[in-house]
Amino acid sequence: MTDAPVFTSRGTKNAIEEGERFQPLFDDNGLIAAIVSDWDTGEVLMFAWMNREALHLTLTSGTAHFWSRSRNKLWRKGEESGNTLKLKEIRTDCDQDVVWLRVAVTGGGVACHTGRRSCFYRVVDTTGTATEWKLDFD
Repeated sequence: MTDAPVFTSRGTKNAIEEGERFQPLFDDNGLIAAIVSDWDTGEVLMFAWMNREALHLTLTSGTAHFWSRSRNKLWRKGEESGNTLKLKEIRTDCDQDVVWLRVAVTGGGVACHTGRRSCFYRVVDTTGTATEWKLDFD
């Protein structure tokens, strides 16, 4: 895309919190946080970033797109693995600086690039001290 998609300008606090217009707040790097969960189970699958183009493509195509900070490029989830995220619903929080994508995972049914169902497959064991906290695998 040559021109960045335009979303509704940010309004008053009341318009943002109680209004009927989607007014996403992108950070200084032009990104908005995106939490992704499974439509059927509610399981959190992943966290990623979206720029204006990724958010626009997600809304218009119905397939999740994100911005890779490490690769500095736009990507469609599943373009290499075949495990795409079909958008069922998108929500935003009270100040519209985070989006929550509720999706159906297609392909092999995994969302993580490691081949796991979810990117959140480790649990922090908090029984030790801060410098010794370990990770347990699900």
